[in-house]
Amino acid sequence: MANRWLMALPPTIFAGLAVMFWLGMQRGNPEDLPSAFLGRPAPILPATGLPGTRQLTDADLRAGEVTLVNFWASWCPPCRAEHPVLMAMAARGIRVAGVNMMDKEADAVGYLAEEGNPFFALATDPNGRNRVEWGVSAPPETFIIGPDGTVLFKFTGPLVGTDYETRFIPALDKALKPDG
Repeated sequence: MANRWLMALPPTIFAGLAVMFWLGMQRGNPEDLPSAFLGRPAPILPATGLPGTRQLTDADLRAGEVTLVNFWASWCPPCRAEHPVLMAMAARGIRVAGVNMMDKEADAVGYLAEEGNPFFALATDPNGRNRVEWGVSAPPETFIIGPDGTVLFKFTGPLVGTDYETRFIPALDKALKPDG
């Protein structure tokens, strides 16, 4: 009798796990990480910046214009992949602000000098303390901030590819044309 029970245990466990995995795949986009900040004022920004760049301030996020806040690092390959997209957005007149995180100052300054600086203003978070305030786990992550400083959207990952095109672009378009 005990043998039969033990023989039935592995298939039962397998069936239970299969059901849990199947249910997990039926939920919304598994890449979506909900942000507790959506609809709330943007968190405090770091008070430090990079030499030769304009310091990003909280007032910049409440200046009456939609602003992108991009958390990035020079050592981050996905950040490098999205850099041309940020440059193109800035060239189109979109306000792009940056928070350089967990990076060496000289590396960040050198990278921007080499590849171009899409950011109208920058803050630095060398120890990664402020990223916690924003709910950032790893770069790159980009926030769309409304004209009043409210967090409208959070995008985790590089601004390239299908996910960027299907989720980020529509959210940015909606933020830029709220009446349209």
